[in-house]
Amino acid sequence: MPFNWRRPFRSRDDDNDTANGGGSNVSDTDAGVLSDGSLQFTLEKGGNDSKPSYQEASGAPVERDSPLGYEVGPVTIIFLNISTMIGTGVYSTPSAILGGTGSVGLAMIFWTLGFFTSLSKLAVYLEFAAYFPNRSGGEVAYLEQAYPRPKWLFPTAFAFQTVVLSFSSGNALVLANYLFRINGHSPSPWELRGVAVAGYTVATLFVIFHTKFSYFVSNGIGIVKLLTLTFIALTGLVVLGGNIPKERIPDPHANFRNAFESLTPAGATAYGLTNALYRIIFSYAGFEQAFNVVAEVKNPVKQLKRNAFLSLFIVTLLYIFANVAFFAAVPKKDLAEAKLTAASHFFVNVFGNTGSVRGLNFLVALSSFGNLIAVLLGVSRVIRECGRQGVLPWPRFWASTRPFHTPLGPYFVKWALTVIMIIAPPAGDAFNFITSLQVFPNAFFNLLMGIGVYVVRYRRKRLNLPGPDFRAWDVLAVFNILVNTYLIVMPWYPPAGGQYAGDVSFWYATYAVTGIGIILGCGVYYFLWVYIIPKFRGYRLRQQVLFFEDGAQSHQLLKIPVAELAEWDAKHDAVGRPLDRHTSIGVDNRSSDDAAVEKEKGFTASDARVDPEK
Repeated sequence: MPFNWRRPFRSRDDDNDTANGGGSNVSDTDAGVLSDGSLQFTLEKGGNDSKPSYQEASGAPVERDSPLGYEVGPVTIIFLNISTMIGTGVYSTPSAILGGTGSVGLAMIFWTLGFFTSLSKLAVYLEFAAYFPNRSGGEVAYLEQAYPRPKWLFPTAFAFQTVVLSFSSGNALVLANYLFRINGHSPSPWELRGVAVAGYTVATLFVIFHTKFSYFVSNGIGIVKLLTLTFIALTGLVVLGGNIPKERIPDPHANFRNAFESLTPAGATAYGLTNALYRIIFSYAGFEQAFNVVAEVKNPVKQLKRNAFLSLFIVTLLYIFANVAFFAAVPKKDLAEAKLTAASHFFVNVFGNTGSVRGLNFLVALSSFGNLIAVLLGVSRVIRECGRQGVLPWPRFWASTRPFHTPLGPYFVKWALTVIMIIAPPAGDAFNFITSLQVFPNAFFNLLMGIGVYVVRYRRKRLNLPGPDFRAWDVLAVFNILVNTYLIVMPWYPPAGGQYAGDVSFWYATYAVTGIGIILGCGVYYFLWVYIIPKFRGYRLRQQVLFFEDGAQSHQLLKIPVAELAEWDAKHDAVGRPLDRHTSIGVDNRSSDDAAVEKEKGFTASDARVDPEK
């Protein structure tokens, strides 16, 4: 592959500029762009006190000043992650995990394993954030930069999967269920759906009008979640000390004797262990939520390195001690066969009255509501970043933050899809199938992101760029790849009862095949849209940067006739910014200091030329 320098990159340890023997023979007039074959890397600087960083030019443009503000500090990083992680999983999944693993000892090992699977993925996220510290959106930005060719392929596929499957209907229905449990009412299906829609609408209203207020609410509920789990953990220690009447808990140590004794003669099965691992990962999901708001964090790499790891460590300790409390208070056979949540059994056995369970239901409902808010905050940034890449229509709808300095477009889309998914699918097979559609595409993109960190390392080494401020240990990066490979392979393993014994009445792996079909369908659409149709209609796609009134920026893909390609490329840089603001095509409301920004960054015509055929 041909390789040529457009600009040298000074080492972090090199205090001499090129005029004083920096070792390069390339002129500083070409500052800001590096080329590696068809790839164009531009030097970008955000307003969040992060270092300038190179990113491939086809990616969404870096916003000099975040239109969403810089309201995410250490406390918000911690509680945004905690609020997403601690939903209903730790209260409801211990029974299923015990049933899948077959023993108390193995169940506790799986809860500990969850820390390491999360830690390995968190390390990969943090290395990506060190490479691209001025981009929000987490996975969408990192996949875009790890796999920039074929141009716009990964943004197209990931945008479709993210937007169409971004509903939170399951969590909203869980919230409604616990609200009804508080007063002991058994709702009809439409009562449950109505309360779910109302609850999700209220959560959406909390985040629409003011970004700082929404983070404040998320942090407040996160504190309540933390205190609730801490109370359960401490109560478990009281139970282990024998301070509960014997008629309620005769032997708090019974489950810990012969801890690896199997609940069933057959013991643990491959299908059961896989289901247990999925539930562990579900319970820990959200440790990466703060990476969706990186552009809103001042000095993001330092803050995330400290506080994202701290939030994961805190939640892991609470999860382990909460499970110790459950096993101390509830016999393992009752726990494995539980119709109620593990926490409900715990409160009944410890406090001996239904009033305590009612209080627990309120706390779990509040936990579910906080989870909805935290997910709305994070996923709205992911959807917004998909829109800013230019592969979705109506870029203003996705990127603009007017009038409240919040991403109204992404909030509305997520709310609308969630309401549809609450109301439309009938209970049973249809609902379980649609909600399971997210599993395989998520695992596929997670695997590609794990591999992608090595792709980025290789590419940056070719460009002779300095190392990141954080680099994941190879043992963690490889472990993350192995875990995601396992999660892709094992859904094909049939359940113990045969191929029709899954959670739907039809073939157990239908959701996985459909997920593959969605990914392949995105690929077919991409090649038709980017290559086949333009070839027959005599145009090529080119990206243009749009500037909105609130400081937001977005790419827009335009159809440029082949005869006008040379003129277009001469007037725009590699990112798609106009070199001459007076001759730009369709640039929307540029701010008054954009020309100064371009001058400061050193964009020139020689930087901007992009080979039309590449």
